Amino acid sequence: MRFFNEWGRFMMAGARAMAQWEIENARSIVSSKKKLFIIGLMLIPVILGGIAFADSIGPELPKLLGGKKAYSPAFYSFGIFMVSIAIGLGAGLITGCIGAGGGFIIAPALMSAGIKGILAVGTDLFHIFAKAIMGSVIHRKLGNVSVALAFVFLIGAVLGATAGGVINRVLYEINPVLSDAFITTVYSLMLGFLGFYALTDFLRSRKAGGGGDAHGGGEGADLGCLSRNLQSVKLPPMVSFDQDLIPGGRRISWVFLVLSGALVGLAAGIMGVGGGFLTFPIFVYVLGVSSMTTVGTDIFQIVFTAGFASISQYAIYGFIFYTLAMGMLIGSLLGIQIGALVTKVVPGITIRGFYAMAVLAGFMNRIFALPGKLGEMEIISISPATGAFLNTIGIWAFFIVIGGFSVWVIGTFLKNIGSLKGGEVN
Repeated sequence: MRFFNEWGRFMMAGARAMAQWEIENARSIVSSKKKLFIIGLMLIPVILGGIAFADSIGPELPKLLGGKKAYSPAFYSFGIFMVSIAIGLGAGLITGCIGAGGGFIIAPALMSAGIKGILAVGTDLFHIFAKAIMGSVIHRKLGNVSVALAFVFLIGAVLGATAGGVINRVLYEINPVLSDAFITTVYSLMLGFLGFYALTDFLRSRKAGGGGDAHGGGEGADLGCLSRNLQSVKLPPMVSFDQDLIPGGRRISWVFLVLSGALVGLAAGIMGVGGGFLTFPIFVYVLGVSSMTTVGTDIFQIVFTAGFASISQYAIYGFIFYTLAMGMLIGSLLGIQIGALVTKVVPGITIRGFYAMAVLAGFMNRIFALPGKLGEMEIISISPATGAFLNTIGIWAFFIVIGGFSVWVIGTFLKNIGSLKGGEVN
């Protein structure tokens, strides 16, 4: 039980750190007319190719670029663009309102809409990279970036992202269903663990009569036993950090940084979530880096890890769909703004309960899709009808919960828009 609690706290810290990065990015974008204008320019190919000439362009697209025969139904169409906006909106509402990783639902949502898993992962990575470049807040955090720490960490991240991309592509080449089953299994394990921990945490807090901040408390940077042990290993070259915060700073062997980076890169390459949800807890709880240095360095690495993985492992192989990425970007920017405002009028404990439901809905979506995929590969004995029925249950459960949550958040926002605009809410 102690391991469960510690690992759950580890994952939640990462989810909150990733969400905080997304919220800051979104605010940076929507507050800049120049950045909004650039997004408008980036939408021109979507409007011309995805709407005006969808019927004529779609059938002519080569398989490499996402033609109908390649990754159906991820071809140019206005409907797919609107679905991607809705998915981005739902993820943004979760991120802004709950302060935890709404991006976890993007790949499951795209796969539920019929998008191949490898395309969902690649497109999600590209969407994160575009958001990181557009809303870059690096310049505001440069004082907290440990260049040496980031550089060594990125060596491992590049290796890990390459491995993750290769794994997904090889599995896809062997059998597209195998690729989907692998990605589905990874998401099932992660969402299942995180969802049940979030539910347990919510029930425990409610029983204790807690309210508090929906976004959770801050995470400290006190050295734990593991951090002390790792920093005591003197395997050169040693990397120094936190010199401005601690007399003499702290030092850790490059080996642990490269291994940590490889794990983050591998997660980014396989799951398409940028890897940022692992960087914060690994830096703070495992390596013993201060929270202040971690935040700046995490922002720095997300740009390069997501960019490298999305372009070198997916884009050049045709596993990114631009229309979907832009739709998710637009939807998430809007959702994050609305969600962040709603936290001012809703008790934190309520929002935490909704987060547990949202993550568990993603878990149900993927776990119910898995039997049908395993049946297609003849790994288990299940009829196609039964597999399709279970998959349908998972899809409906997922979209009912996420849709219901979205309606509730938007409804709460509209109901309280007057007081929010007037600043009357405490």
